[in-house]
Amino acid sequence: MDKDTVSLATVEYQTIGEVAGPLLFVSKVKGASYGEMVAIYSVDGSVKYGQVIEIAGDLAVVQVFGPTAGLEVKRTRVRFSGEVAKMPCSVNLLGRILNGMGQPRDGGPEIFAEEEREINGSPINPWSRDEPRDFIQTGISAIDGLNTLVRGQKLPIFSGSGLPGNELAAQIVKNAKILGGEEFAIVFGAMGITRREASFFQESFAQSGALERVVFFLNLADDPTVERLLTPRCALTVAEYLAFEHDMQVLVILTDMTNYCEALREISTAREEVPGRRGYPGYMYTDLASNYERAGRIKGKKGSVTQIPILTMPDDDITHPIPDLTGYITEGQIVLSRQLHRKGIFPPIDVLPCLSRLMNLGIGEGRTRGDHRGLADQLYAFYAEGVDLRRLVAIVGEEALTDIDRLTLKFADAFEQNYLDQKDENRELEQTLELGWKLLSMMPKESIKRVKTEYIEKYYSPEKAEDIVVSSS
Repeated sequence: MDKDTVSLATVEYQTIGEVAGPLLFVSKVKGASYGEMVAIYSVDGSVKYGQVIEIAGDLAVVQVFGPTAGLEVKRTRVRFSGEVAKMPCSVNLLGRILNGMGQPRDGGPEIFAEEEREINGSPINPWSRDEPRDFIQTGISAIDGLNTLVRGQKLPIFSGSGLPGNELAAQIVKNAKILGGEEFAIVFGAMGITRREASFFQESFAQSGALERVVFFLNLADDPTVERLLTPRCALTVAEYLAFEHDMQVLVILTDMTNYCEALREISTAREEVPGRRGYPGYMYTDLASNYERAGRIKGKKGSVTQIPILTMPDDDITHPIPDLTGYITEGQIVLSRQLHRKGIFPPIDVLPCLSRLMNLGIGEGRTRGDHRGLADQLYAFYAEGVDLRRLVAIVGEEALTDIDRLTLKFADAFEQNYLDQKDENRELEQTLELGWKLLSMMPKESIKRVKTEYIEKYYSPEKAEDIVVSSS
């Protein structure tokens, strides 16, 4: 630690010029650095903490982790620590519930840190980064069969207000595993959620037995907004430690990234920055990328970090800046449908706009099964055709359809009711693939164009289709 840093740790400043929302503007500061942690002492003796987010000459802008109401500008003292924000990391964090800054909120003992790490982390050297691969079984057919998640990938869930994105996340936490049975350590970062949602997650993890392998970072809706900006960074710091120091397979679930972006916008407004699209800061893409790009695998390391960020699309608008930018950074998306939700289908995954760009790295002969890719393509094609025919029927009536068109319509209903809808059922991959062949067996053999003939001969059987139950939609 150099001379300037030592003096900063012992000198207090009482030169606050202005308080604007969660920001303090401290003047006549010497030697402060970006990202440095700050202690703020108010007149009543309470201590708040903050972080330097901007330096302009001798002016330091401090982002306060908590409310600034009641701070007296002339009598409040500020002390700079000389250190950036760090997260104490340990295997003993598994099973613990922490706040958004990584401090215990479960009543348990203080964290004994095996290592303290800067929460901003450091990017993986592209030369050292290994490509994501290895199939991850989530137990959900719409993901495992059609939009496969692979180890080291970042695959977001685009939900909407009132849609069961949280329930889907809880089911993935309960069921996720790599073929061969290896379970994941789960790092769960919740930002701006309600107490009811927090109780749901805690009860769900406890009932499924997953809580003992979950590190739960919890920032509630009534917690400081600024704390939400630290939550994903603290969570990912722990995930990287478990993955690359202890060779664990780590699944990181971040919900709700929309609340995170709202916090970004709030801070940007307080700083009086020029707004970008819909008032969000122009650097939101870079900020989101600094979190999402921390997923991955490193050559020579057994562990991996796989990310499933969850966001709520405002007004179900997939072109909104938050899902739009997230889609650019990540490797696909899982989109939930309000229409399917109204039909009582769970999970209501609309497979047509869904995509997993790395699916081919995790499936095929030697990984899942040789027919996996062709089966997924054919199911998608028949379902897409059936959805288009529904629109046509609304215009011209069903009388104008051919026999094959009517069969395709029936296939679309059967696909939703049997393949997509599975409630709390945890399906093994073999069950998902066999169910796909039962659905394909509803259609004429000659109409199956996207699967190799050898697999059609092996798996196609009209007798299988007799098990498919279809109710009128």
